[in-house]
Amino acid sequence: MTEKEKQQAGELYNGNDRTLTAERISAKKLCAEYNSIPYNDFQKRERTLDRLIALRGENTWIEANFFCDYGYNIVIGNDFYANHNLVILDCAEVVFGDNVFIGPNCGFYTAGHPIEAAVRNKGLEFAKPIKVGSDVWIGGNVCVLPGVTIGDNVVIGAGSVVAEDIPSNCVAVGNPCKPIRTIDPAEKSGDASPAEEAAPEETAEKKPEPPKKREIKLEEVKR
Repeated sequence: MTEKEKQQAGELYNGNDRTLTAERISAKKLCAEYNSIPYNDFQKRERTLDRLIALRGENTWIEANFFCDYGYNIVIGNDFYANHNLVILDCAEVVFGDNVFIGPNCGFYTAGHPIEAAVRNKGLEFAKPIKVGSDVWIGGNVCVLPGVTIGDNVVIGAGSVVAEDIPSNCVAVGNPCKPIRTIDPAEKSGDASPAEEAAPEETAEKKPEPPKKREIKLEEVKR
């Protein structure tokens, strides 16, 4: 198996492999290009994201700065907004559903390293996929670790470290992040919730309207 095949299979692999290094360089150059685009040059932002990200739906808006490792492992649904300094280490697949809002300074890390120092010092690492459902709000400074699945209709409070799966229909906060209350899927209220106290600043600002993109259905994406 090549190192890339090992990576995609979830096995230990050498991240300094020549092919993987070249692919990271290509992605980093596109990230740098995206981050330097004038804020109101919507068409160039769209074109650059299309070159960088594997698949995305309508209304994708990612504030600069944005960083990823490969790009081709990222799948984004419709109506996606991410505030400044989003980091996605997509050594494995990272999938976002529809209507996902992400606060500033958030990280989604599929990459991990062995606990055994002797193995780690050989440059070996592994990657586990991350999946985020639909109708999810993630507060600022949240860290999502390898292998995590976040369900639908979830609010993650600011500053949380998500190390384990989070079920659907809940507010979850803390380090490690744990559910603190359930959310009725039919609940529709304009009142502030406890999660808004944990993550007060995100999604309050009105994001610019980018050009429309094609609609995709996540069921078509390989799970």
